[in-house]
Amino acid sequence: MKRLLRFLIGGAVVFGVALVLFSFALSYESACPTGASAPPPEGMARMRAVQQHCYGGPETLRLEEMAKPVPSAHELLVAVHVASVNPLDWHYLRGQPFVMRLSSGMGAPNGASFGVDFAGVVEAVGDSVTGFAPGDSVFGSHFGAFAEYLTVGDADGVAHMAHGGSFDDFATLGVAATTALQAVRDRGQVTQGQRVLVNGASGGVGTFAVQVAKWRGAHVTGVASARNLELLQTLGADATVDYTASDFTRDTARFDVIIDMVGNHAPSALRRVLRPGGRVVLVGGPELDRWLGPVRTMAAYTVYDRFVPESFAGMLATTTQADLTTLAGLVSNGTLRPVIDRRFTLDQVREAVAYQENGRSRGKNLLVIRETAAGRP
Repeated sequence: MKRLLRFLIGGAVVFGVALVLFSFALSYESACPTGASAPPPEGMARMRAVQQHCYGGPETLRLEEMAKPVPSAHELLVAVHVASVNPLDWHYLRGQPFVMRLSSGMGAPNGASFGVDFAGVVEAVGDSVTGFAPGDSVFGSHFGAFAEYLTVGDADGVAHMAHGGSFDDFATLGVAATTALQAVRDRGQVTQGQRVLVNGASGGVGTFAVQVAKWRGAHVTGVASARNLELLQTLGADATVDYTASDFTRDTARFDVIIDMVGNHAPSALRRVLRPGGRVVLVGGPELDRWLGPVRTMAAYTVYDRFVPESFAGMLATTTQADLTTLAGLVSNGTLRPVIDRRFTLDQVREAVAYQENGRSRGKNLLVIRETAAGRP
């Protein structure tokens, strides 16, 4: 018995030490390099691009001169006109929650490229590309979007822009609109006549979720602060709730689907306002800690889902060419109207990311790489 006890104590000590070392490795941050990166060799085509060499705040971002990329056989070279800023960007910038560093890089980012969403014009294509040609206006999502040029795979997060929209419009779609589409259509399974509530309806994903739910034929209630309620009405919301004056979980209205961008209510509170068989889709959650962040809330939803007949699930979107094409069509026919809060220049990238991080954006914020007339191709 004593031998077993010593074994258990020893195992607990080893586990504790391993946990401490693992925690230190996750939270460790390498120092930012002090000097500028070496410029490309003379005679090589150059471009400016935002680079991230270490974890930290917006002040660590650098606008550097580097070699202009060359597309491989299945890639497009895109001259980026407009990029958009996402919460995803500052999460990668800070490497938080720490658990994401298992994929983004321990101590420092695995790659220096920064930014995801873009819209621009194809300048060149690889030898094996058939669906795109130089001169095509395209948009999508790919790391390294905060740059004058970007290479992206021909089947990897890129699609043709449709008539009726601008570079500004299409630059907003990649992460936010794809997330809204998959949350409402796929995870929420919203259908004609259902009652849908969007919590956090005035942000980048939320403004798209309201419109996608209306496109699916739902009666939509948007939750936001008082200053954004009129905006939600212009996007088609049938009803609005000012969260500073009323708690929708204590009202009498009942919903078939709740698309939750905020995660500021317990699952049991949300269940009170669900109709039988209803669904809650958690898209975002509060930053409860630096270690797990929204992951902890999503895990709680997954556990709660096991014990109730209603559906509670978190989600992470995946950008596909098919969904980008669907979104392009919705912009073209006027069903989807991107909401743009502020436009920044490439030189103002630090200000743009800081503004996004403060969490008060109405819709999307843009990073203008090349100014065009009215933002249109």
